Amino acid sequence: MSTVIYPSPIFGPVKSRRLGVSLGINLLPSDGKVCTFDCLYCECGFNAEHRPKQKLPTRGEVAAALEQKLQQMEAEGMAPDVLTFAGNGEPTAHPDFAGVIDDTLSLRDRYFPQAKVSVLTNGTRIDRPEVFEALKRVDNNIVKLDTVDMDYITRVDRPVGRYDLPTLLECMRAFEGQCVIQTMFMKGVDAEGVSVDNTTPEYVLPWLDAVVRIAPREVMIYTIDRETPIHGLLKATPEELDRIVAQLQARGLKASASY
Repeated sequence: MSTVIYPSPIFGPVKSRRLGVSLGINLLPSDGKVCTFDCLYCECGFNAEHRPKQKLPTRGEVAAALEQKLQQMEAEGMAPDVLTFAGNGEPTAHPDFAGVIDDTLSLRDRYFPQAKVSVLTNGTRIDRPEVFEALKRVDNNIVKLDTVDMDYITRVDRPVGRYDLPTLLECMRAFEGQCVIQTMFMKGVDAEGVSVDNTTPEYVLPWLDAVVRIAPREVMIYTIDRETPIHGLLKATPEELDRIVAQLQARGLKASASY
């Protein structure tokens, strides 16, 4: 099992399948993982296997490291397409998340005003007002919603602590289109041999109805691209992803797939 732990607080730039040339901002420690999900497919591995010993980077440390990297990229003539909050877990778990967003927007405007600021979030903390408002300020508020089936969420996404799906769906809807829904589709089985296939109508149709109600600016669907903590997981096929994209488009939603 090979998994990835990212440097902190800045990593890259890297080429993103969905976002272009992305400079990563990791608000979690560089020696482990801090996440409110514990997904079977996470490229960073399971939470219990990567308990960090280091502290979270402070708001000041993040701003200083980001400015230094942006100055370096400016001097080298290398412009990022996007500054992306991602890395070793859930970025909104940082206690100063809203302040870090403000600093990042200011630095972006100073050095690369054409670049977008994106946040990849699992959505578990969007019911917190300060997180919700901060996400509304970024260019790409990318919220995970793999399914609306709680049994599947419990088995595959594996929330750490309370997870109130109806409340979170209402929060996604309250963004009033200022969000992008991101969904992982895959096949195969978990460690107990139970199917994790969420490409079937049983899962797709209720999810589709929920996404239509949320009315996001865009829907990004994708499948496994890197090694996962367990080996029974399989990629969804391009044909399956294209079929789901067509269903979204038929309902009037902008949608794309990464294979």
